[in-house]
Amino acid sequence: TGHTGFKGSWLTLWLHMMGAKVTGYSLEPPTSPSLFDMLALSNDITDIRGDVRDFASLNTAMKAATPEVVFHLAAQPLVRESYLAPIETYEINVMGTVHVLEAVRQCGGVKACINITTDKCYDNKEWCWGYRESDPMGGFDPYSNSKGCSELVASAYRSSYFHPDNYHVHGTALATARAGNVIGGGDWAEDRLIPDSMRAILKGETIQIRSPHAIRPWQHVLEPLSGYLILAQQLTQEGVKFAEGWNFGPVDEDAKKVEWIVDKLCDLWGNEAQYSVQTGEYPHEANYLKLDISKSKQLLGWQPVWSLTHALIRVVAWYQQLVDGKQDMRQLCIEQILTYTKDAARSQ
Repeated sequence: TGHTGFKGSWLTLWLHMMGAKVTGYSLEPPTSPSLFDMLALSNDITDIRGDVRDFASLNTAMKAATPEVVFHLAAQPLVRESYLAPIETYEINVMGTVHVLEAVRQCGGVKACINITTDKCYDNKEWCWGYRESDPMGGFDPYSNSKGCSELVASAYRSSYFHPDNYHVHGTALATARAGNVIGGGDWAEDRLIPDSMRAILKGETIQIRSPHAIRPWQHVLEPLSGYLILAQQLTQEGVKFAEGWNFGPVDEDAKKVEWIVDKLCDLWGNEAQYSVQTGEYPHEANYLKLDISKSKQLLGWQPVWSLTHALIRVVAWYQQLVDGKQDMRQLCIEQILTYTKDAARSQ
């Protein structure tokens, strides 16, 4: 689900490159322009337009696809939007998860199901250390809270319908994945730091930032996606041994302030790109958030590959190529995926 979004588009392309037969269930691409359309992904997959709030439609699509692996990415993903539309946020992020997991249950034959949530699902105490998978769920704002609820829904379904003790009966391993703030080429969402910055730069305007000292676990989009793929492989091969929650974040030193990110972005872009700090009152957003990735590193063998600086270099290169217009953007995405996988192999 959610294959037309930013992360979903990158994951869809990567799965297609790996030879997977992909069925996507999602609303229309959430932005214009959209990475999904740029990559012409509808030509590569079974592309279904549908809303996860519509259980009948989702259930029909799930049964028709007979999937072995389900990645649930469909979501209302923005904190500030959740303040404006809390009911819709909870409908999509909570009941949408219920619908996906119920469709998986009714479909049968699903070996691995991964519910993609967020680092913001934790009860954030703004500690200086990273959150572990065993820490309690929470969430100050409707988005963060709805994702904590989505985690609890997955836990309830795992206990009630996909219990490890009954794996020989149901055959489904259900896990959740919590990633940091992803960055990458092709993100055009509103109220996200990199897309907002790129829009300003491309218009020749000054980048406006509202929370310069907020610290987030920044990472290139291919980092968590590689974690999802490794997790799906382990769930398929090892079953319920890996059916639990997993963090996919950067190394500690790459949890940086917003202002550091934008300053680096301007430096990499050149051509007098600049930023300023907005003043005013804004809805609450966490100031400090980090993930502990020890469990994923030790048990899954997953680890971050690209440093934050290298990730920003890749992001800037993507948007500059878009402006230059000399390279096909799909080919550039493919090249970045191939480079990432080579770098990952070398880092083992």
